[in-house]
Amino acid sequence: MCGILAIIGKGKDPQLVKELSERMSHRGPDESDLHIMEKGHIMSHERLSIIDLHSGKQPIQGTSSAWMVHNGEIYNHQELRNGILKGHTFRTKSDSEVIVHLYEEFGYDFCNMLDGDWAFVVIDGDDFIAGRDPLGVKPLYYGLDERGRIYFSSEMKPIADQCKSFSTFPPGHYYTPKTGFVKYYQPEYEDYLKADQNLDLDLIRETLTEATRKRLMSDVPIGVLLSGGLDSSLTSAIASRLLAERGEKLHSFSIGLDENAPDAKAAKKVAAFLGTEHHEVHFTIEQGIEILDKLIWHLETYDVTSIRASTPMYFLSKAIADMGIKVVLSGEGADEIFGGYLYFRNAPSAEEFQKETIERVQKLFTADLLRADKSTMAHGLEARVPFLDKAFLDVAVRVKPEEKQPKTYEGKEKYILRKAFDTPEDPYLPAEVLWRQKEQFSDGVGYNWIDELIEYCSSKVTDEQLAGAVAEFPYNSPTTKEAYFYRSVFHKYYPQVSAAQTVRKWIPKWQENQDPSGRANAAHVKADIEIAKSGVVV
Repeated sequence: MCGILAIIGKGKDPQLVKELSERMSHRGPDESDLHIMEKGHIMSHERLSIIDLHSGKQPIQGTSSAWMVHNGEIYNHQELRNGILKGHTFRTKSDSEVIVHLYEEFGYDFCNMLDGDWAFVVIDGDDFIAGRDPLGVKPLYYGLDERGRIYFSSEMKPIADQCKSFSTFPPGHYYTPKTGFVKYYQPEYEDYLKADQNLDLDLIRETLTEATRKRLMSDVPIGVLLSGGLDSSLTSAIASRLLAERGEKLHSFSIGLDENAPDAKAAKKVAAFLGTEHHEVHFTIEQGIEILDKLIWHLETYDVTSIRASTPMYFLSKAIADMGIKVVLSGEGADEIFGGYLYFRNAPSAEEFQKETIERVQKLFTADLLRADKSTMAHGLEARVPFLDKAFLDVAVRVKPEEKQPKTYEGKEKYILRKAFDTPEDPYLPAEVLWRQKEQFSDGVGYNWIDELIEYCSSKVTDEQLAGAVAEFPYNSPTTKEAYFYRSVFHKYYPQVSAAQTVRKWIPKWQENQDPSGRANAAHVKADIEIAKSGVVV
């Protein structure tokens, strides 16, 4: 996991490029390097060393004139080295290097050969290709300056004040000067009518296990983010079994306002059941409010739910990184794939349910994946997400929607995922956790967190300011004081219209109250009356 910056075009001062790249040095605290190409193009890299700790420095040169920078992990790199790239001479043992050789071997048409999470740029003379992984697990932005130079960067920070316009690089695409954007990832499941697969619980369990196994690839210690919810608990259970096969013990990490937070209590129970080396981190509401400004600078978003949930993740990531752990597994994606959010209960039909799951998966890069990457990478920590493995998605998304709908199972969300791991003869999890109701992360750390956050933001924004929000922020105007507060901080660091346009608000569907908290849904078993019935719109 790293930070990449590439500028295609002549005349950019290398010292300035170095300074721009350093704006995201938190992504790669281990090494930093810059290469100026013969044609004047510049590549820079901030490295977090995970695979090939000693010789994997970037940018990496191919066999001839091509150079490459890469952020992410290529899980099938050894298979590629031993197979279709067998004739190539490799300079490193890094998983990244296969990208430049695939370009040399196949030209532009190789992104579907990569199994992993990645963003890369390859420059070869005046030709180049930039690409992003299928779901957008790894961030990438692109822009154009007044001189016509093209920029690619892992975060907005290096390019926002350099480009006259910039945008989020679309997941599942590559870009070349000859082709423009090309959508290389076109899975069958994107057609909602292809959700025609019969339920196979064994296959769900096997493909998720294999997805987790891949993501244990590392030359440094690995941990798990264990909230105590179903998704992170399953990831932890699978990882602990796989590591036990290697004689290793899993480190698990949870966070809450105190030891009585819903997630903290459940996580402790899971950790004891699995026998992990468990670490519990606490933060105060005051500490959370204090870092909002810095957090929004890191996140590069003003989305309400992303900020609410990123605050505890930010604190937890720092604690993990301080222990020397560089990689964690996380449970993002399961709620989108299986319709796990409580509002999915209100889907008017199986067809609409399926359409919504597909759209949520496709838009993950604007919300949960953005949060997972930037709140962890703020401290040089890499998050890996087994649920978004391509092979697992091909199985899970195409299961008939009737098999995934909560109403099919008396309102129990993600029933088939739970059932796939309900193995009484060799249990993965305690039954009370395996069948625990969905608790969104920002709620589970302690209900007071959101309540007091809303109150704090309200105290900082006047009625007059909110009334003038449409004039002040005509694009995606905030409609609550909390949303206005976040937008104001975001605007301080990223005042460009292009920056505002990269943000997509996370809003639940099919429920009267549009607040993104899970407690806003009447189905929540501990729903707060004020939240569930207020009808607040963010």
